[in-house]
Amino acid sequence: MRRAIITGATGTVGTALIEELTRHQIEVMVLCRKESRRLHQLPENPYVKKVFCALDQLSQLNNDQGLSYDVFFHMGWEGTIGPERDDMYLQNRNVKYALDAVETAKRFGCRHFVGVGSQAEYGFAEGILRPDTPVHPEMGYGIGKLTAGLMTREHAHQLGMEHIWVRLLSIYGPNDGPQSLIMSTIHKIQSGETPRLTKGEQWWDYLYSGDAAKALMLLSEKGHDGKTYVLGNGKVRQLKEYVNDIREVIRPDASLEFGAIPYYDHQVMHLQADISDVVADTGWYPETEFKDGIRKIIQGSLRKG
Repeated sequence: MRRAIITGATGTVGTALIEELTRHQIEVMVLCRKESRRLHQLPENPYVKKVFCALDQLSQLNNDQGLSYDVFFHMGWEGTIGPERDDMYLQNRNVKYALDAVETAKRFGCRHFVGVGSQAEYGFAEGILRPDTPVHPEMGYGIGKLTAGLMTREHAHQLGMEHIWVRLLSIYGPNDGPQSLIMSTIHKIQSGETPRLTKGEQWWDYLYSGDAAKALMLLSEKGHDGKTYVLGNGKVRQLKEYVNDIREVIRPDASLEFGAIPYYDHQVMHLQADISDVVADTGWYPETEFKDGIRKIIQGSLRKG
């Protein structure tokens, strides 16, 4: 791989993917919104080229320079949190944008299209999630992701490109949103607040963003055309163990209020990825221990500060 294109690159997975690609001296074109509040999270790197192009502008983006790219990583998606996850019209537009991304990939000469899906495609499934686990999405976001995965695969094949779809589970790392459990817990402990939590009995699968980025790069090179992969750590621990690890890294004497918040309706109590296909097809395996990932988040925030 010599060149890659990325949408949705300002979050924790996107910035980690840029770092991983440029570390291998791969040129990266980042398609981003000019008004994005997270532009500062994109690294300044001679291998990185920023092109201001929102998702609704993808269909008008032309390959004016005539450069040929190898892989298109589509992670851009609107309405990922809050009530917008159930805005059916918005989620339907995301499906169109995903198809526009396939067309854009073709115009830029890409041979591979890698789309990033979500555990939300399964709905309220519990246990070990596999590519063939039945999918019953129950909100617009999951329905949109599932539809986008199916339709982009068909359209990519129509245009002569290989297609990989990757359903991500819970990813944590630098540049994650402040509303996530990991980031909000870090912030509260650092600020001297007492995090109010559920009982933390859920068995959860957390994967560090740098490991996820390595998997995505390897899947773009070695993944099997037309295949869906589930990406997580592959191992589970109770949520309270993760929270206790965060406390130990930041301030071991900090207070934690487990049981202060009730579980959500339909709370999933066991979420785990079957990563056997990813391992078998690419040789990838998670490398980052959870505490080390938390230390990297804190070190990254200190450097920015």
